[in-house]
Amino acid sequence: MNTGLAILLIILALIGGLVGGFFIARKYMMDYFEKNPPIDENMLRMMMLQMGQKPSERKINQMMSQMKTQQKSTKKKKK
Repeated sequence: MNTGLAILLIILALIGGLVGGFFIARKYMMDYFEKNPPIDENMLRMMMLQMGQKPSERKINQMMSQMKTQQKSTKKKKK
C-alpha cells in the first residue's frame, strides 16, 4: 500500500511540474519576445530589397509602427 501511494505521489508531482514548467516557460518567452521583437528595421530593409522594393525610411517606420500596434492589440485581446 505504501509503495502504491509513493508511486501515485511521484506521478502527480511529475505532472504538476510539467504543467507548471510549461506555463512558466510560456510566460518567459512571451516577455522575451515583447522586449526583443524578432524583426527589426534592418531585417525589414533586407526583406523589402529581396522582394524588389526600394525601402524608404518613411515606409520602414510605417511598417514598424503597424507591427507594434498589431502586437499591442493582440496582447489586449488575450487579456
